[in-house]
Amino acid sequence: MSVNEQIILAKRPQGMPNQADFAFEEQPMPVPQAGEVLVRTVYLSVDPYMRGRMSEAKSYVKPYEVGEVIQGGAVGQVMESTHPGFREGDFVAGNWGWRRYAVVSSSTLRKINPELAPVSTALGVLGMTGLTAYFGLLDIGQPQAGETVVISGAAGAVGMIVGQIAKIKGTRVIGIAGSDEKIRYLTEELGFDAALNYRSETFEDELREACPDGVDIYFDNVGGEVSDAVLRLINKNARIPICGQIALYNLEKPDTGPRIQSLLLTNTALMKGFLVGDYQSRYNEALHELAEWLRDGKIKYAENIIEGFENTPEAFLGLFSGENLGKQLVKVSEEQN
Repeated sequence: MSVNEQIILAKRPQGMPNQADFAFEEQPMPVPQAGEVLVRTVYLSVDPYMRGRMSEAKSYVKPYEVGEVIQGGAVGQVMESTHPGFREGDFVAGNWGWRRYAVVSSSTLRKINPELAPVSTALGVLGMTGLTAYFGLLDIGQPQAGETVVISGAAGAVGMIVGQIAKIKGTRVIGIAGSDEKIRYLTEELGFDAALNYRSETFEDELREACPDGVDIYFDNVGGEVSDAVLRLINKNARIPICGQIALYNLEKPDTGPRIQSLLLTNTALMKGFLVGDYQSRYNEALHELAEWLRDGKIKYAENIIEGFENTPEAFLGLFSGENLGKQLVKVSEEQN
């Protein structure tokens, strides 16, 4: 293989992104220099936060530039290395983005042991997804046995891990998702105490019935009207970790919703946004515990794997129509032993 292929941001999306916002480019095969590693991509991660980086709006991370490769998490295999810590065939995780092949600084790579779990989990339950769930729930939510935890986007990659950790901590867990299939998965496979379809005409009534003692922790992945309904039920000293706002990412005008300051004040509630990168010094602690729970069968995970590098934009767009159950991944190439 002498040619590499990558996907760039062709133009900034207006509202919901579409295929025309992306372009495929061919480049010469990169060659590693001192301290670098040539990696063949096996899996790519597509994530809702990427939509924010396609906009010029100020955010917690630098926007993608038009004409620039879409950056994001990836798992690959080392093809060539100039660093003694990495050998040909090693599995690694990093952030080289939507490329078939990449030259990456060895200092930015994390080696993966394929004998511990499938390598794809380094982008999910044993990667940023699991870390986000772990720190958002335990550091901000601080669940106590017997409390009620509600999770929006509960059948997504982060939400389903949050719910299972909350069950480990002895809480009552209510998941919110967008299809009957997802509702069944949450209750029958993952052991949620209840799960609700936000598309139901009687959703708010069902939510009140599911939370007769109110809501102590609301893990918010969605925002919008779903969150408005949950926030009306919060208890005194409730904690509300803000992980994502996927319902708002494609709006062309600012959203106007209920003004919740009085609600937070009268309930002495905490609402806090967080970035998983702020917990970097504690990653090893969290990954160790997540791996133990996974090994002991206390946590399950789901992956929605789209085959083919050429389908990466389609996989990303599928996030906004709720197609995925669990972590959305693109399989670019086969693992080689």
